[in-house]
Parts: sequence; C-alpha cells; structure tokens
Amino acid sequence: MGMTMSQKILAAHAGLPEVKAGQLIEAKLDLVLGNDVTTPVAINVFEENGATSVFDNTKIAMIMDHFTPNKDIKAATLVKQTRTFADKYNITNYRDVGEMGIEHALLPEMGLVGPGCLCIGADSHTCTYGALGAFSTGVGSTDMCAGMISGKAWFKVPSAIKFNLIGKPQGYVAGKDVILHIIGKIGVDGALYKSMEFTGEGVKYLNIDDRLCIANMAIEAGAKNGIFPVDDVTREYCDGRYQGTPVEYEADEDAVYDEEYTIDLSEIRPTVAFPHLPENTKTVDEIGETEVKIDQVVIGSCTNGRISDLRAAADVLKGKKLAKGVRCIVIPGTQKIWKQAMHEGLFDIFIDAGAIVSTPTCGPCLGGHMGILAAGEKAISTTNRNFVGRMGHVDSEVYLASPAVAAASAVTGYITNPEKL
Repeated sequence: MGMTMSQKILAAHAGLPEVKAGQLIEAKLDLVLGNDVTTPVAINVFEENGATSVFDNTKIAMIMDHFTPNKDIKAATLVKQTRTFADKYNITNYRDVGEMGIEHALLPEMGLVGPGCLCIGADSHTCTYGALGAFSTGVGSTDMCAGMISGKAWFKVPSAIKFNLIGKPQGYVAGKDVILHIIGKIGVDGALYKSMEFTGEGVKYLNIDDRLCIANMAIEAGAKNGIFPVDDVTREYCDGRYQGTPVEYEADEDAVYDEEYTIDLSEIRPTVAFPHLPENTKTVDEIGETEVKIDQVVIGSCTNGRISDLRAAADVLKGKKLAKGVRCIVIPGTQKIWKQAMHEGLFDIFIDAGAIVSTPTCGPCLGGHMGILAAGEKAISTTNRNFVGRMGHVDSEVYLASPAVAAASAVTGYITNPEKL
C-alpha cells in the first residue's frame, strides 16, 4: 500500500520504512515553535519537570507576535519570562520587537522551514509550512515543552483527502478565495485530523503566498495539516533561503485517500465567510450591494500579510478614499515585508486613502489589540477565523475575505466585489 506525502515525511522522521493511517509513532523534529502566548506555558512545564537543557538551541523558535509590542503588563510579563528563558538557553531564533514578525510569515522568510522538514508549533496555524512541502502541525504547550527537551514528538499518522486543482484562477481570485471555497464545500470538520493534500496542474498557477494562505487555513477545515507538492515555485522560494537540507517527497500513485475532490480554480469567484464560521461562505455575486455595512477593515495576519497581499489591496485602493466612518488597518507580516511595501510606495497609497499601517503583529486577529471591535460592529478581515467574539465584543461580527475584497469594501463601506469599483 502506497503512502501520501505526509505519511512519507512522518515515516522518514520516525526511521520507519512505512507508516499507515492511525499508527502511533515517535518522530524526530526539525523545528519546535512557540509564541508569546504559548511559550510561557511550555516554560512552566519545562521547569516543573526539572529539565535543565534543550535538545538543540538552533531548532527552537520563539516569536513574540500575538500581543507584541506589549499591550499591557501581563503581556510584558509573559514576554519577559520567555526572553529570560531564551537568554539562559541561548535560543538563537528568539525574535522580539524590531526583529519579529507574525510567526507564520516570519519562519518561511527566515528559511527555518522547507521541503521535507517536520515541524510542530504551539499555535494552530503552524500547518502553514505545508505550502513548502513540509509536514507541520499545531500542538499544545505541553507537547512544545516535550519537543524542546527531547527533539521528538508523538504523532497519530493521519489519513488524507486529495484535492486535485485544475484550471487557472481568474480576475481577483487569490489563495484566500480558494481555501474559503473549499471550506465552504467540506465544512469546518470536513478534514478532521486528516491531511489535506493539494495536487494537480492548477497548483502551478498559485504563487507561494497563495499556497501559504491555503495551507494556513487547513486547520479551519479541522485538518491535521495541509501540504503542497514541491515544484519549481517552491524551489525558487527556498533556494538560498532554507537553512536545512531540502528533501522532496511525492505521494505514491497507489496512495490511499479517504476522499478526493476536483476543484476547478477557473470557476471560483471572490468568496466571503460570514459569521460565525469559516464554512459559512458566499461569493461576492451572492451578496447584495448594500447587504453588509462594515465598520472596520483589517488587511494582514499570518494568512494574508505578505507582499502580494499588500499589493493586491493597494491596487484596489490606489487613488481612492475610505468610506466615511470606516477604519482600515494594514498589518504587514514581517519587518522585511513592511520595508518592501514602504519602498514600493504602498504605504503612500494606504495612508492617502485614509488607512493606517501597523508594525507586524497578530493584534486584532485574536482580539488582542490594534483594532478591537465594540458591540454591534462589523469587520471584514483577511484573517483566518470569525468565531463569536474573535475580534472583540461577543456581539460584534467578522467577515473573512481576500485583500482585494477587503480593500474594495473599505472604499464603499459595504462588502463589495472589487470588480465593480
């Protein structure tokens, strides 16, 4: 019986010739990740268990991004605890204000993840790195602690769903629309504890930012991970960047999948997820022109804070002004992206339109800071979740969309198809 891409990576790191869905294995890790919210919990467990060393100080990443710059005393205390630990154990990939970025944008940029690597992170969107042909998945802080100490983790080998992508995206359709379309099709538990494996001739039409976005939101379908095959697009991105040794895996022709879907990218339309689940999707063609009045727009996050995302938003906003009463917050994913956007003149476009530009931070995505919603307010956001109270008050609402749709909505004050501007 053949293996999927994910199963091959897990087998290699477990030192086994093959693995099967449902099998419990122990595998060696290439990277262990935590942030300013989850790392302090892992440190507490580390110290409670009397640990005195980490398995490899170069294979642990601690990225201060959720409440950074520190939003209050509690946040500052958590970061101080993490900084002290990182100094004590010489964690080389500790990143704080000035060097930090949103973790799932920063780690690929730094070259800490790449083809064939196995990564766990104490953050559910660690599945992002599957875009680069890696097996990466979110874990709890206790598992992060165990990984920091031993360099290993237990896994239940996931079964898989195959998504055969055909056709070429049209118009303003981007990776965000693709994954929202898929989640709308299979539901938020449609891939529960399974690997979402994307393949097909349509993959070549998705740039690396599109793929990172799609893999990022695999967890929103309940998946254990999302993964793309390694092709020329991947190689070009990782060449001279990835610090490890790339290993390319391909699914066997006789690999077993629980389900298979064919997704025609040419038929996908710009898509919006309505409250309060990512599966509650409508295309822009199904939304009335004044159906949803919005108060705030957020363009950024680990899902859509990369340079192509900012360019897409700027392309829509250029020469326009925000609708009266609409707040628009643009959050580049990393310092490098921030500088690139600035030098390309994108900041001028955003600020001239009436938006603000933030330092890299997760901020409003998780209701942390930099854009909290009051009762009754509605936001359209390029983030990845729209649960009740996700961005503030429990009586607020979050609509998920691509940067182009979010930017168009900022101009009109209503959820808007960018093609109509």
